Amino acid sequence: MTAEILIRSARTDDVPRMAELMEPLVARRILLGKDLVDLYAAVPEFLVATDAEDRVIGYGAVHVMWERLGEVRTLGVSQDWLGRGVGHRLLEALEVRARDLGLAQLFCLTFETDFFGRHGFEEVSENAELVAADVYAELLRSNDEGVAEFLDLARVKPNTLGNTRMLKRL
Repeated sequence: MTAEILIRSARTDDVPRMAELMEPLVARRILLGKDLVDLYAAVPEFLVATDAEDRVIGYGAVHVMWERLGEVRTLGVSQDWLGRGVGHRLLEALEVRARDLGLAQLFCLTFETDFFGRHGFEEVSENAELVAADVYAELLRSNDEGVAEFLDLARVKPNTLGNTRMLKRL
């Protein structure tokens, strides 16, 4: 029998546990590190997976980038819960949230291409035009590193070596 997994909106008191679960993934360079101040600021974007005792066992966020475009960010699962469907459940819930926000496309930058590929994400070629020229010009004005990664700007390449840009149409 599979243990109960619940998905809910993150709360501020979840942040320390989320940061604790992120540490080994950051150390292995699977996730980019985030300062606590940034995690607290992003709490409204996050969902968490919890066990039956409401302990956080996974996390993930949807960040709105443009009118119909969002990014799946900082998706991770506790080592103890890998292979038990937690990531799948979180990604499904993040896609529901994205649709509720009016998004039509979801971007991710990941090493986990097989996982995202099984969920309908496709690799983006290096020279692909992902948005119209006028939207591209507006996105260039963003200070958000995730937007820079989406646009494949040279200034973020040293931090994203080996990652794959992927996109899914909802």
